[in-house]
Amino acid sequence: MRIRSRIAAFSAVALLAFACGGGGEDLDLGDSTADDGGTGEDAPVSDAEGGTLVAAIGGEPDQLDPHATTSAFTFTVIENVYDTLVQPNDDLEMEPALATEWETSDDGLTWTFQLREGVTFHDGTEFDADDVVASLERIRDEGQNAFRLEPVDTIEASGDLEVTIGLDREAPNLLAQLGAFKGMAIVSADDIEVGDLNESPNGTGPFQFEGQAGGDSISLTAFEGYWGEEGPFLDGVEFRVIPEDTVKLTNLETGEVDWIDTVPPQNVDGLGGDDLVVESTPSNDYWYLAFNQEREPFDDVEVRRAIRQALDIEQITEAVRFDAATPNQTAIPESSVWYHDYAPFETDVEAAQQALDDAGVSDLTIDLMVTSEYPETVTAGEVIASQLGEVGIEVSIRTEDFNTWLADQGAGEFDAFMLSWLGNIDPDDFYYAQHHSEGGFNFHGFADDEVDQLLDDARSETDDDTRKGLYDDAAERIVDAVSYLYLYNPDLVQAWSSEVSGYRPRADQATRFVTTRLG
Repeated sequence: MRIRSRIAAFSAVALLAFACGGGGEDLDLGDSTADDGGTGEDAPVSDAEGGTLVAAIGGEPDQLDPHATTSAFTFTVIENVYDTLVQPNDDLEMEPALATEWETSDDGLTWTFQLREGVTFHDGTEFDADDVVASLERIRDEGQNAFRLEPVDTIEASGDLEVTIGLDREAPNLLAQLGAFKGMAIVSADDIEVGDLNESPNGTGPFQFEGQAGGDSISLTAFEGYWGEEGPFLDGVEFRVIPEDTVKLTNLETGEVDWIDTVPPQNVDGLGGDDLVVESTPSNDYWYLAFNQEREPFDDVEVRRAIRQALDIEQITEAVRFDAATPNQTAIPESSVWYHDYAPFETDVEAAQQALDDAGVSDLTIDLMVTSEYPETVTAGEVIASQLGEVGIEVSIRTEDFNTWLADQGAGEFDAFMLSWLGNIDPDDFYYAQHHSEGGFNFHGFADDEVDQLLDDARSETDDDTRKGLYDDAAERIVDAVSYLYLYNPDLVQAWSSEVSGYRPRADQATRFVTTRLG
């Protein structure tokens, strides 16, 4: 799940509805309906140079409310519509966005943000501190990412363009929590009051929502009042929903689309040349297998460890991703400063069989839930089933559309499932919500008092070295207990027409078209 669920990942209550076929109707985008935004003669104007980028994504956004969604496909779209207080730069360090500067009190419990002047929403209303307060209060009270604001006690408009956030404990990662992805978007206070965020997305970003054609496509147009110093250069972006990777790739090769969100790993070597550009970057994502610890025998840590011993994650990674991923027994990739080199498990089928025998487990059938919207879960499931067959475990692969998958995950209707967490930056993003006993995304029912304490302590630790040590200790306990059975960190591989310039894939998978050009 953006959260970005991939959500993204991520929530029991976010139901995604995906189109069955590829492609979509061309839309008549027309002229932008935005006015000058009320910013006066000094207002920035669009740098649009022309052309509508046709971008193919693998699934239909479930909704367009940034605070309610956990769909990666939604975040791909609204990344270009909304802004956050701060945002990750190319090095995934937080930089100014709607907040231009901030200061922290000596005790670390009060953060004061100065907001950007001359910013307007797409409907022309002026942006001010009330919008920030309303947005953060909405997230804290009812949003999917309330856990990111757990230490926040008060949120106040201390001036027209100043917001003060009071904490009940120190939070060294507050900037990352406020700006890591568009689930923390700042929306209009008026829109919150009216309640039409899903029907009429209204942000301050470089593109504004123009229309949606059923489940097939969403169109954006350049926002003439965008506050940024550069871009947008496009007239607009049309997102077409094409679930099949091979169809997306064919449409790119034939020129029907200009950009695709993923490239099948088996096709990477054959692409490129004069007409197409293929680029990859190590991502901060991880793929994992989780067992329902509220069901026998998966409540037995020795059974989970035995299953882990029976699996060869290098082989799984190669089968699913070819060379476009790195096997990893923990969540955080080697490219991160928070990486911890810990790999206690080796594949040992005989030892796994003995452990299962010792636990009295035989004739076990695992209901493994995968989703057709993420085809690698299906491929990985097949390899996992083959490997576990060596120790007498039958794996029944249940392939769901993603909305059903999410609903069943939230209801605990599974023995095991496979998916990914995407767009992580701070180590808290990798571990807390998933493995703390009170974590909002701990659907598999893991509980360990020591892990809880380590994760709680790490959240308020201000010394980076000490903080990393706490997360390293938590990671080891999580891995040892097979809370998640980690598989690999994938590379993000995307492709686009050679007519496209000014775009690069990012490790956090944020899809930013603000500096993209056509022609």
